[in-house]
Amino acid sequence: MMSDPDLHPPQTPPEMPFPAPLRANARFMRTHPAHWLSLGFGSGLSPVAPGTAGTLWAWAAYALLDTWLNPLEMGVLILLTTLLGWWACTFTAKRLQMPDPSNIVVDEVAAFWLILWLIAPADFWQQLVAFVLFRFFDAVKPGPVGWADRRFHDSGFGWKGGFGIMLDDFVAAFCTLLCLAAWRHFCQFVL
Repeated sequence: MMSDPDLHPPQTPPEMPFPAPLRANARFMRTHPAHWLSLGFGSGLSPVAPGTAGTLWAWAAYALLDTWLNPLEMGVLILLTTLLGWWACTFTAKRLQMPDPSNIVVDEVAAFWLILWLIAPADFWQQLVAFVLFRFFDAVKPGPVGWADRRFHDSGFGWKGGFGIMLDDFVAAFCTLLCLAAWRHFCQFVL
């Protein structure tokens, strides 16, 4: 007995909503300028602690740029990095099919540059304290940093997702700056 094809359509495997995630590597980074920026010019490709590697790259790049740029130019560069970073995060996260890939480090770069710019002039030890505090807030995500991370974490791959990638690092930067301000205020009365 033959079956009617309309009653029993052929079985097809269920379609996946998204292709399998890509892996961020040097080859992937070279495929688009947004990947170069979002992956911190390769610093985000570190196999160990890419966020820390990106922040170290940001620190070194800031030290170099600070010799050439005046404070206003540095502020404009930070603003441009933030806006272009938002676009690059959105684009790269969508390509990698992950909401907040750990390899994306332009958020760390822009946020740490903001910290260094706002605490200037600061010696090496003050910058080191800023680095440690920022990495703590960014990695552990206590309080408001965790809220910012969770708030936009599942926002998809549109502009809102890219904003979420950037936001938690700027909240971590704010918390770092708050701690540094409290430290300077306290030291003013103690010393």
